Amino acid sequence: MSEQSAVVIGAGVAGLATATLLSREGYDVTVIDRLSQPGGRAGSYTTQDAPGFRWDSGPSWYLMPEAFDHFYRLCGTTTEEQLDLVDLQPAYRVITGPSADEQDAEGVVGTEGAGDAGNALDRVLDITPETIIDTFESIEPGAGERLRKYLQKSSLVYEVAIQKFLYNNFTRPQNLMTWEMLLHARLLAVLLARSLDSYVKTVAQDSRLRQVLSYPAVFLSTEPKQAPALYSLMSHTDLIQGPKYPRGGFAAVVDSLVRLAKDNGVKFQMATEVTEIVTFGKKQRVRGVRIAGGDMDGDGEHGQHGQHGRIITADVVVSAADLKYTETKLLPQSLQTYPEKYWDKRNPGLSSVLIYAGVKGKLPELAHHTLLFSRDWDPDFEAVFGPQKSLQKSWSHSIYVSKTSATDADVAPEGYENLFVLVPAAAEPEIGHGSAYIEDSSKVNGGVAGRGEDERVRSIAKQAIALIAQWAGIDDLAQRIVVSKTVGPADFAERYYSWSGGAIGPAHTLAQSAFFRGKNKSAKVESLYYAGATTVPGVGVPLCLISAENIIKRLRADHTPGPLPES
Repeated sequence: MSEQSAVVIGAGVAGLATATLLSREGYDVTVIDRLSQPGGRAGSYTTQDAPGFRWDSGPSWYLMPEAFDHFYRLCGTTTEEQLDLVDLQPAYRVITGPSADEQDAEGVVGTEGAGDAGNALDRVLDITPETIIDTFESIEPGAGERLRKYLQKSSLVYEVAIQKFLYNNFTRPQNLMTWEMLLHARLLAVLLARSLDSYVKTVAQDSRLRQVLSYPAVFLSTEPKQAPALYSLMSHTDLIQGPKYPRGGFAAVVDSLVRLAKDNGVKFQMATEVTEIVTFGKKQRVRGVRIAGGDMDGDGEHGQHGQHGRIITADVVVSAADLKYTETKLLPQSLQTYPEKYWDKRNPGLSSVLIYAGVKGKLPELAHHTLLFSRDWDPDFEAVFGPQKSLQKSWSHSIYVSKTSATDADVAPEGYENLFVLVPAAAEPEIGHGSAYIEDSSKVNGGVAGRGEDERVRSIAKQAIALIAQWAGIDDLAQRIVVSKTVGPADFAERYYSWSGGAIGPAHTLAQSAFFRGKNKSAKVESLYYAGATTVPGVGVPLCLISAENIIKRLRADHTPGPLPES
């Protein structure tokens, strides 16, 4: 019997992980990506304008270590062999800014002295798993004990999610009807019925403490008022486990995934556009994919030339590209499981304006991870998610800054810092392009020749830097920036074909979580599957790894919940 073949569309985390697991299942695997380098949104960014600087271009929080550990063991290796993980102290820093009514029309200028050191104790929290309960208690008497109970429940729900929900294609719902699930049914029902925002209010009244518990909703591409309280499980990852840093950043994670794929015989065809998922037969099953151009790093023995581009034949196709793009652009309407009308009532989540900045001198005011929150952040979420959002008021003043130079000496020249700034923005490509990929006229990184940075993106980036300067007390921050590159919502739409220019993936609302998020298998084309942040189980690097494993469970007709056995 000849070896079966598989094509994986997309060389991001999910595509790389899926390709390796498919190869270990005995498939002859080819990965195809329109960009020239693997990694997708989890790539690495450098610029000739500033030699010596390097930024992770997307994900920067290493959470859910069990997902990484399990994936690497499935691949016959270990996290310790692949990555050099560093504990962060503090895990992250929280800086509270002025309330919305204390800001000017641009949302930057706060009350006089908002950035002064005199207010620092009132505005800065260093979060560590070891001291988090004491920190809550010192700020609000009684909150420490309430947090302890909250974290006990979050750990329980986290374990249930790992064993029952995340590694699950929900092909046999009766498998969820276990004594364990019945035991926790009441708690799960309560957490599904209320929002994360209302749930954390039972723990603390202090706005800073509530924000510490509810900010993970943003990393789930939604807002605390729309995220089910079930996602309190995220507090287990950052307040009990604590984030780690893979030395070399997430570029090191991507490098390890590429090595594993190649070591397992996976072939790569980069800088290649997939233009169609090709099907055949009365019942319609995949024949392969049609491509336009590109170079093969293998022998390409499965290639066939057609009138409108070469076809790479395959017995199985897995798209780790954006699901909406896959369904509505790579398949004819008659074969779409999720046609245009399906997306009309769905929530694309948030986009962002990213800033890659190199700064002269040290920035002790910022930790490796720093979260800057408006004291009243409801207007921030309204600007990003609300029905009245506009291009003039479309970004959040609660933002995230990563300073990996605090931990890694190789990401910036000596005496300099590198800053990755994520400014949540509405999922509106009309906000515009940034400057990061303009220089790449050859499209090596997906850039477009002759296009400039849009004024709206430039304005948001300028205001965000001013906000950081004021709230963190770094008065000369803007003057010390030696290089600054930006990415806008239009870049996400252009580079990754992401729905509405989303930066992370569809929002994790109740209607878009677990089995409500859709299926990772086409209902109309046999042997066509989906992986990545835009399908189940959801957004984030760990869940992308899990999505790859769920493809293998599909192919094995494995209906059990929970991770695969590690042979």
